This record gives sequence, C-alpha cells and structure tokens, in this order.
Amino acid sequence: MENNIVLYGASGHCKVIIDILENNNTTIDTIIDDDATKKSILGYAISNSNQFDFSNKKVILSIGNNKVRKKLDALLNLTFANAIHPKAIVSKHSKIDIGTVIMAGAIVNSDAKIGKHCIINTAAIIEHDCIIDNFAHISPNASLAGGVFVGEGSQVGIGASVIQGIKIGKWAIIGAGAVIINDIPDYAVVVGNPGKIIKYSTENE
Repeated sequence: MENNIVLYGASGHCKVIIDILENNNTTIDTIIDDDATKKSILGYAISNSNQFDFSNKKVILSIGNNKVRKKLDALLNLTFANAIHPKAIVSKHSKIDIGTVIMAGAIVNSDAKIGKHCIINTAAIIEHDCIIDNFAHISPNASLAGGVFVGEGSQVGIGASVIQGIKIGKWAIIGAGAVIINDIPDYAVVVGNPGKIIKYSTENE
C-alpha cells in the first residue's frame, strides 16, 4: 500500500478509511474538506483544498456518496490510491481498480473485477467472476453470488443478497435486506424479498 495518503472528504466514511490506513501502518498526509466548520477528525487536522499542494500526492476520495465521488474524479486531476483492510480477503486473481476501498471482513473472490472509486464495505461478499462497475457501493454484509454484475454508481444495501448471474443496472438502489432474483434495470429502487421495484430514481448520474 502506498504511503503518505491524502484523504479527500472528512466524513464518517473517512473515519473508516483512516482506520484501514492506520492498520496498514500507512502515513496519512492530511485530510481535505472545504467545510470550514470542520477542524479535525480522529486527531488529524483538516485542510482546505485551495490551500493544499497535491503535487506528488496519492489521494483517496473518502466520501460515501457515489455521485460526489464520480463528480470529483472528473473534476480533479489527481493520482489516486486504494485502501484495503488487512483483515479483508482479496483473491490474488481478482482485479481492483484505482481509488477503491475494501473494509474489514470483506471477501473478494477469484476473478472478480472491481472498478475505480468503489466501496466494498464491512463483511461484504463479492463472489467469483463478479463485476462491480465504477463508483458502486456494496454495503456491509451484502452478498453477491458468482457472476453478478453491478452497474456504475449503484448501491447494494446492507444485508442484501443477490443470486448468481444477476445484472444490476447503473445508479440503481437495492434496499437493505433485499433478495434479488431477477435482473434490475438502470435507476431502479428495489426493496423486499423477493426484490420488487418500487420506483425509479429521479436523479441520474
């Protein structure tokens, strides 16, 4: 793991990434947040982006909102790093793109492919041959069986289960505890067991 990491966004999500980096003995250079009311987080001083030189720094977007991570990735010309908790299990045959964070207890199995700036949250399971597109968030204790595809920016809620081979479209929201046994279209909001579409998101990416 890279050293001297800059975290962009002083949120609750940032706190978990701080913990990952500390557990990897990785030095945190600074925390960036443009909310002037925020002064420190877990003992680290918070700086304003306009006052910080990002040259030769590696950055993680420590913001839980998928749309905001996508926006910042497009706006900022930065070099990004990953953060993987030492108690995550990540197959050497998987592929993890830049900016992605993987929390404690998560499992990423063989030939899974995780896109850039994704969140694989605490104890989430990504089985073999899954593909997780950019900016997606797999929430705590969510389980994806083999060969599941999750589209750009989608969120699979806490404790949700997705059976093998399912395709979830982009910017969809899978509710907490939902059981997904059918493909899910773009922008759908799905809840229940079995999962049912209750509406479509009014905001796109």
